Amino acid sequence: MKTGQTSAVTGPGAGKEQGGAFHRTMVYMRQHWQLYLIFMMPAFLLTIIFRYVPMGGILIAFEKYSPIKGILGSDWVGLKNFNRFLSSPDFMRYLANTLKLSIYGLLWGFPVPIILALLLNRIESKNIKKNVQLVLYLPNFISVIVLCGMVRILLSVTGPINLLLGTQINFMTMPSAFRTIYIASGIWQGAGWASIMYTASLSNASQDLKEAAQIDGANIFQQIKAVEWPAIKDMVVIQFILQAGNIMSIGFEKAYALQTDLNLNTSEIIATYVYKKGLLDGDYSFSTAVGLFNTVINVILLISVNSIVKKMNEGQGL
Repeated sequence: MKTGQTSAVTGPGAGKEQGGAFHRTMVYMRQHWQLYLIFMMPAFLLTIIFRYVPMGGILIAFEKYSPIKGILGSDWVGLKNFNRFLSSPDFMRYLANTLKLSIYGLLWGFPVPIILALLLNRIESKNIKKNVQLVLYLPNFISVIVLCGMVRILLSVTGPINLLLGTQINFMTMPSAFRTIYIASGIWQGAGWASIMYTASLSNASQDLKEAAQIDGANIFQQIKAVEWPAIKDMVVIQFILQAGNIMSIGFEKAYALQTDLNLNTSEIIATYVYKKGLLDGDYSFSTAVGLFNTVINVILLISVNSIVKKMNEGQGL
């Protein structure tokens, strides 16, 4: 009797049962469509209003926008704003600064959370592990502006760094030091929090395999390669694609807060340029065109990186 029941569930009858359950669900939804409408309508309206309606603002990039005339009443200029930006003598400098900050930040910052997760996974004491994680996660909850204030104090002429070195160097006015300051402070702030995903993935690593590797005499690196790396490989690939696809998406807040008149040569990026032209100078059309250019480059990079990773990772990407 049990054998017959099992075959009924796993055999051809299983498909009929699933089809019947789906049919009953659809009938129930049709009978109570008002209930589903009431619960889904707020989320649907919020998505339309705050996600899709603002996309109409892209038209500003192709117009000589006037707040008085509005988006639909402003004069159409086509690609004039894009040509103005691309032909600007400072275009290559802004683009190079943005790419250097992003690429260097990716190269130096991406491996750090992975290393932290692997190190945390070696800690056997739960209390020590929790305390270490608390210390690593705390910087993530510091505001960007507060962080930049802390950096300015630490690196000022009379700050702790100069007192420790016995010098009087104003690091914030050195163009050559800006990228190091920006990237190092970003790693300190976000690496601990970014390691959470890898730490969670490592919990799926087989402890039996780890113990077997230890018995066989495998060293730490061999254990990581054979047991722990397969558990986080997919997560590493996904995070790399997402971060590489957002190379151009550097927020202006931190770069703008760390800027000085003397380090503009390396600190002026596309995001800060858009902020200054759009909000400070009131050139809304031009700043929208620059922002749209930035977004298009990001989309191209995301698709390209995903395609490359697919070829290198046996067809697995996003």
